[in-house]
Order: sequence, then structure tokens, then C-alpha cells
Amino acid sequence: MSTAGEKVRPLADRVLVKPVTRESVTKTGIVLPDTAKEKPQQGLVLAVGPGKLLDNGQRVKPEVNVGDHVLFSKYSGTEIKIDDEELLILRESDVMGVVEEE
Repeated sequence: MSTAGEKVRPLADRVLVKPVTRESVTKTGIVLPDTAKEKPQQGLVLAVGPGKLLDNGQRVKPEVNVGDHVLFSKYSGTEIKIDDEELLILRESDVMGVVEEE
């Protein structure tokens, strides 16, 4: 079975991200309904476009790679649904940083 990253090929400086959902239960055991949850601001990069095309014809290589865990602004990107999976397509400039794993 193919993954969403194999079905969608982002163009230019766009990135396909699977948002990481937060816990629906607090540390004290309170269950949060969907309406009380904030939109995720972290995600896993599933696919990356070839990079931004400059006016002189050169392409800027993307700084993020497939498999990176990234931070992005709360309301950035476009939400899409592929095979019942909620994903985001956003510009690389909307990515604020890469989470380094220890």
C-alpha cells in the first residue's frame, strides 16, 4: 500500500506534512473534547518539493527533508485529506524550525 507521501508530489518550495496530534487526556486525567484542542503545530515531513525557482532560473534546495519533525505556524498551510488522513501542504517559509531528536 502506498503512503500519502508517495501519492502527492509537492511543487516548488512546498512541503507535505502530517500534523502530530496532541494527547486528548491531560496529565491529571481530564479528557479534552475535540473542540477544546488546539491545532497541532508540529508535524512529520512526508514529501518535499524540488525547491523554490528564482527569477534567474536557479533552484534553491529545500532545507527540510523527508522524515524531519518540524514546527510550523498554527494557521499556516492548506489542509487536505488523503485516504482518511489529515495532512497539510505548506510553503517551506511557513516552517519555523526542525525539531532535533536526541
